[in-house]
Amino acid sequence: MARGRVSRAHHAVADASPGAVTYAEGDGSRRTQILQTAATLIASTGLRTSLQEIADACGILPGSLYHHFESKEAILAELLRRYHAALDRVAVQARESVRRNDIRSPLDPVTELAVAIARCAVAHRAALQMSFYEGPSAHPALVELTRRRPTATLEAMEQALRTARSDGALTADIDVALLADRITQTMLHVGLDVIRHDAPADQVAQLFCRILLQGLATGGHPDAVLDRSRAFRIADEVTRTWPGDGDEDSRTAHIRAVARAEFGRRGYESTTVRDIAAAAGLGTGSVYRLIGSKEELLASIMRSFGEKVALGWTAVLRCDASPVEKLDALSWINTNMLARFGDEFRIQLAWMRQSPPDTPNPGWHFAKRIRQMKTLLAQGIRSGEIAIDHPTQEMLARCVISAAWIPENILRDIGPRASLIHLRDTTLRGVVTE
Repeated sequence: MARGRVSRAHHAVADASPGAVTYAEGDGSRRTQILQTAATLIASTGLRTSLQEIADACGILPGSLYHHFESKEAILAELLRRYHAALDRVAVQARESVRRNDIRSPLDPVTELAVAIARCAVAHRAALQMSFYEGPSAHPALVELTRRRPTATLEAMEQALRTARSDGALTADIDVALLADRITQTMLHVGLDVIRHDAPADQVAQLFCRILLQGLATGGHPDAVLDRSRAFRIADEVTRTWPGDGDEDSRTAHIRAVARAEFGRRGYESTTVRDIAAAAGLGTGSVYRLIGSKEELLASIMRSFGEKVALGWTAVLRCDASPVEKLDALSWINTNMLARFGDEFRIQLAWMRQSPPDTPNPGWHFAKRIRQMKTLLAQGIRSGEIAIDHPTQEMLARCVISAAWIPENILRDIGPRASLIHLRDTTLRGVVTE
């Protein structure tokens, strides 16, 4: 491991943020120190963090780690178990708060639970990264923990929303189970620094609640009107003409297709260039000459994914339409992107597992998207079509961009059109009663 990487690892531990996870369950033992150090390093540098780096940061020899954990995977599994246990405690505390009836309005339990989930996500950023998609691997216990749903937290959020709806605070036709899933996943993503951008977790969670519950748009904006907007028609046309890999050399396109299948079958972390070459019927040297390393292949897939989104964003933002219509059309671009290119999306999640949580997809030109969203929101606020008060334009833009993507499991369950309606009901029209 490079000396500079180890130096950064030491720096990350020394400068661990106040929100970093601490393990009160432990007794101050070396095992607890190892977990604490591993969590801090992974949250700062990604899952590429090695046992050597963890040992160096703990001030012990790598061999000493094996007295406490049999492998790096064992450390990761324990971090995930504690993350899930913390989420379960959040759910228990939310239910206790409802039983005590110490609330001020019907939506208080929803917001308070959302803030608690966001705090938990920030505190357990390393485990949160591991919860992103990863296919089968040689460590089935770790895969099971990675894929585990926060069931108790979802149930607590759904209960809070049902109570708010029965008290007349939410529209009667809202699907509370769907909304609970959306809010919970959104709050977990607050643990990603690229979303939170150093802002307090509470502030970001409250802003997300404001967007998802009250919506951004003034006025009704019925589906029939939005469907006929110029922005929506352009977005729909763009999604029908997205280019594939047809312009590539045929062998390169074949390797990329095989790589997607192998990543899905084996998992990104477990797939080697040798595996891809064997599945493609080529020599390993030929694959390296055509696509480079596995990391370079992943970067090219991310660029392709980002370029398709950028194509849609550019066409929508340039058209003659209102800011609200453009926001709606961007949601349709995103929804179709997930529906059409799910493999690429999951492969990018594998990259996010490996990278620090403050690293956006380099192929999507995230800084440019933020600037575009700032401009669009400012136009809408000036014209009175968008009503939201937030002191930081940067954070508002980041949250609106995030809220314009539907979670993949929801898209898979209800389909693109219903997903779009849900996005309209939440981020545009809002679900709270007047």
